Amino acid sequence: MALKITDDCINCDVCEPECPNDTISMTPEIYIIDPLKCTECVGHFDTPQCVEVCPVDCIPKDPEHEESYEQLYQKYLRISGEAD
Repeated sequence: MALKITDDCINCDVCEPECPNDTISMTPEIYIIDPLKCTECVGHFDTPQCVEVCPVDCIPKDPEHEESYEQLYQKYLRISGEAD
């Protein structure tokens, strides 16, 4: 399942550089996560790095984009160019 950034975001700028898939971007109001690119850091780290650094805990799993670990890993392989 992809992650999402809620309205509680304080625009502290710490999440964006931590994302290994470059999936976090700034909108005029808050940061957002592209669910098509978010792998919850599967393939890179054991835990989502944006969640680890967020000082206000505003990055939950997005129930509108449920994915299994295997689906996230397959997405990682496609994004990284390692898919067969």
